[in-house]
Amino acid sequence: MSYLSISFTHKNTDIEMREKLAFSDDSAKETFIKTLYDNELVTEVVLLSTCNRVEIMATVNHILKAQTFIIECLAKYSSLEFDILYERADIYDNSGAIHHLFTVASALDSLVIGETQIVGQLKDAYRLSLAKGYCGQKITRAMNYAFKCAANVRNATSLGTGSVSVASTAVAKAKDIIGDTEGVKALVIGAGEMSELTIKHLLSSGFDVILISRNIKKAQLLADTFDKDIDVQPYEKIDDLLSQVPVMITATAAPYPIITQKMVQSSTFNRYWFDIAVPRDIDDIEMSGLEVFAVDDLQDIVNENMSLRAEQAKQAYSIVNKSSMEFFDWLKSLEVEPVVKHLYLKGDDVIDRKVQRAIKKGFIKEEDHDNIKKLCETVLTEFLHQPTTQLKSISKHVECDVVLGTVQSIFGLEGESNTMHNCEHAIKFNN
Repeated sequence: MSYLSISFTHKNTDIEMREKLAFSDDSAKETFIKTLYDNELVTEVVLLSTCNRVEIMATVNHILKAQTFIIECLAKYSSLEFDILYERADIYDNSGAIHHLFTVASALDSLVIGETQIVGQLKDAYRLSLAKGYCGQKITRAMNYAFKCAANVRNATSLGTGSVSVASTAVAKAKDIIGDTEGVKALVIGAGEMSELTIKHLLSSGFDVILISRNIKKAQLLADTFDKDIDVQPYEKIDDLLSQVPVMITATAAPYPIITQKMVQSSTFNRYWFDIAVPRDIDDIEMSGLEVFAVDDLQDIVNENMSLRAEQAKQAYSIVNKSSMEFFDWLKSLEVEPVVKHLYLKGDDVIDRKVQRAIKKGFIKEEDHDNIKKLCETVLTEFLHQPTTQLKSISKHVECDVVLGTVQSIFGLEGESNTMHNCEHAIKFNN
């Protein structure tokens, strides 16, 4: 079994390609995950799809064949050519895959370094696969360590503090353009998690917020969670609002553009629209006095963010590197435990048989059974102490698998699968 990670992000693809790769809802994700899982090459799989990335984390039986199969499935889903996807994909296996997972969970691979959303998105992706039976012991172990690594990074650095999300970056850009935001209206389209973050940052930046959504009840519920007044308007007024408000930020889950050229009217003032959705909510629009920013256009603020956080990122990467090595050391120790356990079980079985045979032949008395067995067990424990210590020590070396296989073969030990170590982040589905 090998770990395999296939990654498409803002680093290796443009927004047009990410739009085609994006999965709009859990139903689409589950259908795709099932396609992968049903193939004999893939034993476990998790799919992460956000505005800046599509990540597939899997355990596979054959790395080269599995990565080809997975990219073929992505090509079919996205209608993109296989060769283009294969050339663009960042592909990691085993230690590289684990290191990449830990880096993603710790928000070091994000467009905005240190952004706080990614670990929650990763947990949701993991829970979806776990709930449907598409991942188990192997990925659970990796995810458990990834979330611990992310927590260690947050606790040891300041990367998780301040405005560190695509939503906050868009608002920061808007504030930089507008300057004095007092009395300036900002329109937010959508009532999901990204919109909630957007409203939070708009309010703290001094904007007056107008909120619209196709689901006005959901929009009103969202508005009611804030202490400040949010002006909730019906979705039917979108065309008028687009021409009346200088700042607009949209973050819906629509699979197609909801704002098209024909909806846009001219205005006497400059307008700044921020499309932080993938797929994009705003179609290709050209009009005087209108500037549209997509996710990739926020790179200037992102670059500033990265320079300010460079030193913190070095410390965070050190934590990720250490966590990755500890994870594989731990995996090796798990492989040693059942071998050691079976050595003792085999010895106990021999003791039981030999003591019973000695009693049957009259070599020892029945009433001496327990004392003689305890003596034998003491001899066994002392005899196996050195080999056990050596096995646990060698678990950290590359030759561990060969040594364990040799020991199992020499002593005729049976293999044993470790019971699943439940990840605390999967509790939601186990209650």
